[in-house]
Amino acid sequence: MGQQLSGAQLRFARDNQLTGLGSASLQALIEQRPAYSIDRAMHFLNFQQCIDRDLLKHPVIGANAYTAWFAKGGFSHQQAREFVVQFSVFSNLFLIAQLQKTINADTLEGMRASKEILANEIGVVFKALGSGPAALVGDGQSPEAGLLAAEGTVEGGTFHFRAAHFEWLLRMASALDLTFNQVGKRHHGSEATLFFCDELARLYGSEDYMTSQAASYAVENWAAAGFWEQLISGFKVYNSRVSKKLPLAFFTYHAKIEAQHAAHTQEELEELYFSRDIDEARFINCGNDMLNGVEVFWQGLDGQRKTDLQ
Repeated sequence: MGQQLSGAQLRFARDNQLTGLGSASLQALIEQRPAYSIDRAMHFLNFQQCIDRDLLKHPVIGANAYTAWFAKGGFSHQQAREFVVQFSVFSNLFLIAQLQKTINADTLEGMRASKEILANEIGVVFKALGSGPAALVGDGQSPEAGLLAAEGTVEGGTFHFRAAHFEWLLRMASALDLTFNQVGKRHHGSEATLFFCDELARLYGSEDYMTSQAASYAVENWAAAGFWEQLISGFKVYNSRVSKKLPLAFFTYHAKIEAQHAAHTQEELEELYFSRDIDEARFINCGNDMLNGVEVFWQGLDGQRKTDLQ
């Protein structure tokens, strides 16, 4: 969820027909900061309507056949293995796209924001921004229980090998009798998985800032749309009928943090719109290109599981 609006912001939004605008943008308008105007804000809300209609209704966000099937938990041991192998390739190759996004950032703040994600992915535990402990995710029983801080910053955080997201996925792979050398490498990826990963590098990690921002917006909204919860539901059903339980920390953690990422991405979009000129049609087209790549990944998995039935 985005930052909660203050009473003054709510009144300002209502009085100026700006309902839907985020807290930071409303405050900037109230304070009459440079580049922020009521007219520009109304243009943004119109743009947001176009995004909602022409980008965020992409079928991979709302009608993913594979994750809908997976959520029922009826998959076999072999199908679970096939899924984890392909997801491990995506998880590892995502690091390349995230590093490119970091390198290609056009501001120091943007670079640091990308480093937050990259450093956390490879094992830096988030440190709480305030004086209290960072919020943890999980049931406290997994080996990762003390490393699952879902909020905060990597600034001043501690690196742990066991906190690397790939290692959490590797523990699930091990429970499925897969070894380190059977997961995570490019040569383990299917054609569909590699297409998705290459599109991440091309679009999400693009040298063109607007392309990268559009792809990032699309990816984060896809990731926050519920597929993590569908996967968790499926694994819980699977665990209920097998003796060798699968550790779910990788998936429960991402389900928690992705909603926060999407909220931050929305704030970044508003800031971008007020500070720069955006080719709105191109932004939506780039976002759809990214979601098309995501869709190919899931279609590949769906095709694979249907082949298993033949």
